[in-house]
Amino acid sequence: MTKNVGFDLFIRNEREAEIAERSDRLAARFAERSAQHDTEGSFPFDNFADLREAGYLLLTVPRAYGGEEASLYEMVLAQERLARGDGSTALAVGWHVGLLHQLRYTNAWPASLYERFCQESVETGALVNHLASERATGSPSRGGRPETKAVAAEGGWLLSGRKTYSTLSPILTCFTVSAAIEGTEETGEFFVRVGTGVRVEETWNTLGMRATGSHDVVLENVFVPDDQVVHLSGAPRQERTPDDGGWLLHIPACYIGIAYAARSFAIQFASQYRPNSLTTPIAELPNIRRQIGEMDIALATARTVLYSVADRWDREPERRAALKPELGLAKHVATNHAISIVDTAMRIVGAASLSRSLPLERMYRDVRAGLHNPPMDDVVVNGFAQRALDEVKQIMK
Repeated sequence: MTKNVGFDLFIRNEREAEIAERSDRLAARFAERSAQHDTEGSFPFDNFADLREAGYLLLTVPRAYGGEEASLYEMVLAQERLARGDGSTALAVGWHVGLLHQLRYTNAWPASLYERFCQESVETGALVNHLASERATGSPSRGGRPETKAVAAEGGWLLSGRKTYSTLSPILTCFTVSAAIEGTEETGEFFVRVGTGVRVEETWNTLGMRATGSHDVVLENVFVPDDQVVHLSGAPRQERTPDDGGWLLHIPACYIGIAYAARSFAIQFASQYRPNSLTTPIAELPNIRRQIGEMDIALATARTVLYSVADRWDREPERRAALKPELGLAKHVATNHAISIVDTAMRIVGAASLSRSLPLERMYRDVRAGLHNPPMDDVVVNGFAQRALDEVKQIMK
């Protein structure tokens, strides 16, 4: 067990230590490339080659197909430590490992389609993501009807439309999309392979998370055979076990990882930097020590909430629906604490933190993206308000 891993109180056994060590090794490589990919807005194909070679892409694939079958807790651990090296890479691959974790529990795909993709992922390193966002509908978590259309054709369906925020688009060979069934009020989910009629428009040019490859994906009469239909809303479906959003914990894990990296950079800087007006490094100043303490309190709070919720999700499957507010809480706390931690780190380092030659300004931009990942803050807060109101109504009866 490495020294860094040994200090982590959230690592409970040897398997988790091995998962953490692999993420640490990958993160160290990614950190060397992150500035260039951020400046260029380029997709980190080199990072994904390393992820594939290290077996990381199989983290949540079932053992039956040759994967590691990571628990939610293990996935969170892997993702948090990976993000310490590069937030964009961690968030992007998080959609792949998170979706495969969800599918393992929910039976959301037809069994034959799920088996085929798992085998393909093991054999070729194929990645997958679900593309649902559109400009007119906004976040799919808000419930808008997709403008992408599906038209019945002989032996399948023809899909046309445009998906936005299509993370991993430069490297995907397949993906699922939501679409409205033309002439009905129904919707469907379809498994699409990249080929004729599918193109990527490089529209992703953002303030933060610049290397996630979240471009627009355009579909023009793309044929999807019937055996690649995931589900049609008007049709009966196989029994499905709800995930209740557990897989989305890959999102707060990413932002906590970025915050950890910013905090560590600031502490190292404060431990070494001694202006000529002082006889000791600035880490000895009361104000700097207070800010370091505040960063670590925020970090410990966010990690404690995240890992305790992930652990309960794993251990108490019968209570997963009841845990939904806490799953949102983990994301709310992680995202907002991460922003605060990076801000404090920049205050410690001072004006130098604004320099493009240091990583803090990139981390500052990256953590703000968490505010726009689901679940949104207002949804989480409203959910807790509703639960509190329901609780008081029950008491008053």
